[in-house]
Amino acid sequence: MDRLRVATVWLGGCSGCHMSLLDVDEWLFDLAEAVDVVYSPLLDVKAFPEDVDVTLVEGAVANEDNLELVRQVRRNSRILVAFGDCAVSGNVTAMRNPVAPPEEILHRLYVEAVDLQGQPPRERGVLPSLLGRARPVHEVVAVDAFVQGCPPSAPEIRAAIERLVEAARSGGASSLPDPLPPPPACGEGEGASETEGRG
Repeated sequence: MDRLRVATVWLGGCSGCHMSLLDVDEWLFDLAEAVDVVYSPLLDVKAFPEDVDVTLVEGAVANEDNLELVRQVRRNSRILVAFGDCAVSGNVTAMRNPVAPPEEILHRLYVEAVDLQGQPPRERGVLPSLLGRARPVHEVVAVDAFVQGCPPSAPEIRAAIERLVEAARSGGASSLPDPLPPPPACGEGEGASETEGRG
């Protein structure tokens, strides 16, 4: 049987879910026997590949780069998993939503707070443009499964990956039971009606 192609993605978040993934310890060796990790912040891979079987997406969709990447991930992944509470509900990343619009937040941070330059970075490539609000992944693209936790524990991650690998081997997302609805997103805003479908 062909080896499964697995990816992990880090959007707007702290990387704690990826650190928790590493806490599965020696089981990573068993996983490496069954899958090829083709994209991850833990690897030096620049572009998200095509034909990925399972992708774990950590973090909320917080800026233009996140938005572009998560749409590409959805197009190129058979099974997309919201991995951790920021991806599932917005969590800490979305705490800015009810505070102020992004421009006001940047002004507070870069002009009113101590900073040598006294202005928000505007040059493309320095800081991607923030979206009006940080959004959980399911508000932007269709999600096949949710792994909750901040971060999820190593045993929960292992159990989820084992189930996802089995689902990918036996027919993809259609072989997963219907996912539980995600918890409400943090903050106010648009709903999942704008969600893009599976690739």
